[in-house]
Amino acid sequence: MLKQTPLNSVHRAMGARMVDFGGWDMPVNYGSQIEEHHQVRRDAGMFDVCHMLVVDVTGTGIRDFLRHLLANNVDKLQIPGKALYSCMLNPAGGVIDDLIVYFMREDWFRIVVNAGTAEKDVAWMEGQRAATAPQLCIQPRRDLAMIAVQGPNAREKAWQAIPGSRAATEPLKPFQAAEFAQYFIGRTGYTGEDGFEVMLPVAEAEALWKTLHGCGVAPIGLGARDTLRLEAGMNLYGQDMGEDVNPLEAGLAWTIDQKSPRDFIGKAALQAKPAAMQMLGLVLLDKGVLRGHQKVVTPHGVGEITSGSFSPTLNQSIAFARLPLTVAVGDTVQVEIRDKLLNAKVVKLPFARNGQSLINN
Repeated sequence: MLKQTPLNSVHRAMGARMVDFGGWDMPVNYGSQIEEHHQVRRDAGMFDVCHMLVVDVTGTGIRDFLRHLLANNVDKLQIPGKALYSCMLNPAGGVIDDLIVYFMREDWFRIVVNAGTAEKDVAWMEGQRAATAPQLCIQPRRDLAMIAVQGPNAREKAWQAIPGSRAATEPLKPFQAAEFAQYFIGRTGYTGEDGFEVMLPVAEAEALWKTLHGCGVAPIGLGARDTLRLEAGMNLYGQDMGEDVNPLEAGLAWTIDQKSPRDFIGKAALQAKPAAMQMLGLVLLDKGVLRGHQKVVTPHGVGEITSGSFSPTLNQSIAFARLPLTVAVGDTVQVEIRDKLLNAKVVKLPFARNGQSLINN
């Protein structure tokens, strides 16, 4: 039996095509996936992300606990509401999950983890808490739903749908959050566009979804969510990274703070095993479609595509690829597609942000 979010019946009423997504019954599209993609880049769209899990950590000494638990440094979080993207590593340096952590008070941090790793993540956090910080409370908030509203007009339309919220959330900079009434509103997202991720009681989710729709926010499925995050250069857990992947080889070095003297789980392993590969972008120059696990042939050795798809913004096929360190931006490489070697250009990530292509062909 697939798990269902609080919005499942609404998706079906709106004509969504539903699929099994990691054990969850989720909408892949409501019509044209390409039009849904353009809707987010050009106006505003909303995503059901209720399958993701909110975890509240409360008590005394949270900051010390998170300094050790996370590869990024929570000491960067000094302003209430500020958020940080980080990986949570195992002792071998593999990625247990990537997550966002919000600092609200010294006795309350909020973490949002991926759906497919939620149970594993909570068990890992509980194990670390029991060993190092038994005074803390780790509380999965399954009573909270989450809706993402993304696009150049997303904030304006969210303010229409949540009357009174503008004063509390307009001052927010990217990666900041604020509480308003029953809402927890973060200026975060997974599309490369501006917008909010709104956490609210499960019982209120359907009403907000319908109100947003009435304000002109279109429902968007998982298909467009994937092409949007790919264009924006954002990794997908289980595809671009995982427990068997060195995060330094997944383009995540910027999320790992090795400069501060603090120790964190996985630090020694990363220092003992420097990256042998790098993550770069590919734009296909020949006709075809780039997909995960395709082999990339370069003069410096073989690499592999981790995520690939057609880009509606660039109108070309694009991909993330793990390539030898000596491959450089601007190089031409070959991708093996159906026993043929097709040419692709190596580019710097991301491919697009804020509705605009960043690639000069």
